[in-house]
Amino acid sequence: MDNSADRGDGAARVTGAAVREGAATTSSGHAPAEGGDSVAGADWVHIPWQRVVVKLSGEAFSGDEPLGISPSVVQRIAREIVAVVEDGVQVAAVVGGGNMFRGRELAESGIDRARADYMGMLGTVINCLALQDVLEKLGVDTRVQTAITMGQVAEPYIPRRAIRHLEKGRIVIFGAGLGAPFFSTDTSAAQRALEIGAEALLKGTQVDGVYDADPRLIPDAMRFDRLDYSDVLRLRLKFMDTTAVSLCMDNGLPIVVFDLMEKGNVVRAVRGERIGTLVSRPGEADARG
Repeated sequence: MDNSADRGDGAARVTGAAVREGAATTSSGHAPAEGGDSVAGADWVHIPWQRVVVKLSGEAFSGDEPLGISPSVVQRIAREIVAVVEDGVQVAAVVGGGNMFRGRELAESGIDRARADYMGMLGTVINCLALQDVLEKLGVDTRVQTAITMGQVAEPYIPRRAIRHLEKGRIVIFGAGLGAPFFSTDTSAAQRALEIGAEALLKGTQVDGVYDADPRLIPDAMRFDRLDYSDVLRLRLKFMDTTAVSLCMDNGLPIVVFDLMEKGNVVRAVRGERIGTLVSRPGEADARG
């Protein structure tokens, strides 16, 4: 499937003019969204959430390797998710497949685009099964649901069944995207979050928020503490594809972009601590400025 907007880096590229059109930097040296409230100095920026969807980058699963699955990385991610469940929060996850296949890149090499996207969907299921195995070894019942029928390894995706699993304290992992080509796993994560009544979409990446450029390539790139959905679209920030952002905007679903690899960050994001970048409508996340 097309994961081109999800490189796992959380970074975004915009022109210098677009940056200047944003807001002035906060006292922390970061730029808030135009018209939004700065959260500099706040201990937390929203009330704790009770049901969330965590979007996990497929690239994160490969660790330092270009492809494949790093068992140590999967164990680290699983422990982060378990910590959230132990906090009494209902957690579902959507896993990308970029460490296996990228639909757009395969299509560019000559494979039919729809077929390439289906190959990418199968890659997401491989990651789901790896994460499920580790989660269950840590003592948490986990279910994998997919939009493509594969009964021997996963349940069919049924929203009410997923909600029931969550209510019973199980973790639900969604794989295989939306079951159709041309949709990214970002869009799948937003769609699933809305369908199961999640209060937020947490996007774990390999940097600590949304920047106006890749901070690993441009040292003076600015990080945004908070953004309005319209700012994301106006500034063409590419940490998440526009379809996913539009879905969240239309339904008021907050997005938190944060560093997945730092211990305790998933719990902090759920609890409402000041972490990464919060994307929401001004005032809709119960912010305490």
